[in-house]
Amino acid sequence: MPRLTARFWVDAYLARLRFQDIPAFVTAHGDDTAGAVLVKLNTLDGQARAYQRSFDLMTGDRTWVELLAGPDGAVEASIARQRQFDSDLWVIEVEDRQGRHLLDEPGLD
Repeated sequence: MPRLTARFWVDAYLARLRFQDIPAFVTAHGDDTAGAVLVKLNTLDGQARAYQRSFDLMTGDRTWVELLAGPDGAVEASIARQRQFDSDLWVIEVEDRQGRHLLDEPGLD
């Protein structure tokens, strides 16, 4: 099965969030074709979570895993360190007090 480009996936994800009235922003533009995507969920209470897509070698499934959770500043600092090593990395910041990110919905794996 052909893979979607990173840019296509990001655009589709942002559109899905807009349909649910969930604000989201591209805070780091990675490689349009093959950049990895990191999603930061800011719950607007000083806390945040970072998610990255993972590939299960045993099943072949792609899933979103939580990389880090904690104070927003600590999560942001971790993302900044990751960007130093991977300039192709996309970072999407989702802002939702209810903690919705939609990554667990069908079609986003």
